[in-house]
Amino acid sequence: MSTTLFDLTGKRALITGSSQGIGFALARGLAAAGASIVLNGRTADKLMQAAETLRGEGATVETLAFDATDHDAVRTAIDGFEADTGHIDILVNNAGMQHRTALEDFPADAFERLLQTNIASVFHVGQAVARHMIARGAGKIVNICSVQSALARPGIAPYTATKGAVANLTKGMATDWAKHGLQCNGLAPGYFDTPLNKALVEDPKFTEWLSNRTPAGRWGKVEELVGACIFLSSEASSFVNGTVVYVDGGITASL
Repeated sequence: MSTTLFDLTGKRALITGSSQGIGFALARGLAAAGASIVLNGRTADKLMQAAETLRGEGATVETLAFDATDHDAVRTAIDGFEADTGHIDILVNNAGMQHRTALEDFPADAFERLLQTNIASVFHVGQAVARHMIARGAGKIVNICSVQSALARPGIAPYTATKGAVANLTKGMATDWAKHGLQCNGLAPGYFDTPLNKALVEDPKFTEWLSNRTPAGRWGKVEELVGACIFLSSEASSFVNGTVVYVDGGITASL
């Protein structure tokens, strides 16, 4: 029984922003746990390349290209997929972006892009998928948060604001939708070696700071997020709702 609790066989998982980085790693991990995968992004070519990679590893993969910041496009894509292809049992809201500038110089247009990409997309896709989950009385939503849901660093204040909002929206989703059989939780990565963090990974001074600041003493590997995502996507978390699970090498636990 202990292993079947984490078995995702027969479930279908949609992961937004999943052609690379954390989204792709989570898609690969959920596929290994038995789920069929729906990759999402705005660029069809990148999605097809990612899909072929996963299919080569034995995964069942579909692609669904849409802009997660466009409410009408999201609704049309999700409703069409549910009608034509089948149920989405698991949603991982992963689409996100970063922009690093001192707050006093932060461009207004960059702030708006962060709001749309990091928080509005969670609302748009979450609502569209949840409407179908509610009708079925079951579903799993995992919103990708961040250590910046709880902490701040210089130069990324608007990003921090969006990730704090994702954590609180997750609580709101759980509060509204738990009664319908949905479990809505957050997964908060610490500092991981991803394309989004490329500039920081290549900065020896930052890496030294991170190694000293993080109890684990290193960058995270994207594969280390998979276990927590499987847990939040499976029956093992059937009474877990509105929680943010930090996978951060201890950085939020230590001064």
